Amino acid sequence: MTEIAGLVLPFFGLIFLGYLTARFVEHPGEAMGWLNTFIIYLALPALFFKLVSRTPIEQLTRADFILTSVGATYVVFSLIFIIGLYVRRNTVGEATIQGFAAAYGNIGYMGPGLALLALGDAAAVPVALIFCFENAAHFTVAPAMMALSGGRKEKPAVLALGIARKIILHPFILSTLAGVIAAFFAVQPPLPAQRLIDYLAQAAAPCALFAMGVTLALRPIKRIPVEIGYIVPAKLILHPVLVFTALGLTGNYDPVWVQTAVLLAALPTATNVFVIGHQYGVWQERASATILITTLLSVATVTGLLYLIRSGALPADLFP
Repeated sequence: MTEIAGLVLPFFGLIFLGYLTARFVEHPGEAMGWLNTFIIYLALPALFFKLVSRTPIEQLTRADFILTSVGATYVVFSLIFIIGLYVRRNTVGEATIQGFAAAYGNIGYMGPGLALLALGDAAAVPVALIFCFENAAHFTVAPAMMALSGGRKEKPAVLALGIARKIILHPFILSTLAGVIAAFFAVQPPLPAQRLIDYLAQAAAPCALFAMGVTLALRPIKRIPVEIGYIVPAKLILHPVLVFTALGLTGNYDPVWVQTAVLLAALPTATNVFVIGHQYGVWQERASATILITTLLSVATVTGLLYLIRSGALPADLFP
């Protein structure tokens, strides 16, 4: 447990420092804009490019791994969506945000740093694959569901074009595609460019975690939703269990890939869930509360999962 604490405490400590800084240092919320721009457009894309470009190309084409992990995520989404729509009698828009709260983990800001720290560079490819394809799915499902709910009136062609543009031009996806191309042709950038990429990649995790803490502080809990009672266990327990079970039953995967997918599934609700809710004016305050509560509780659940991984208690295959 000492080793696990050494991994987890600095990681969550950066989030906590960001939270405390935002609480005690007065700055307008808009000041976060440039830091988030640096993280999203420069630091994390540099990290994804660096790691993917050094990976053998055959490891980047595991469609079975992608479909299984993303499919398990959307089983969780569908379950919570159905509960919200038919049990809680919420609108389609509200049930959609609730589904994302249970299935959309913080795989962008928290995923790369924690997975690489805990599992090493071998976790880079599954992190990049899960991030790219899950986000492509989320970017597609969110506007489509909101269009069905009547939250935004757009022509189908305009909606489809907007979705495609958002997916294709996302900096994480562009950088991963660039990394795949570099891996395919076995080329690396010149040394000065590579050093710049290295500097940016090294800044990705600390900046992303600090920014996440600041974001949580700027969105204090105003209302705890009743739905927390089933969304939190769905996100922190059901999601990783389902991903582990699906991967264990469907394929022969590298143990690190399975552990990476389970770890990413165990992460708390992504801050993007609030962004989606805010964009469409649906379930905003309750999304913010869900993000904060799952983040706090994930200190315990993620620590427990890492203990299972590092102790060997979490097998990579249900049927070895």
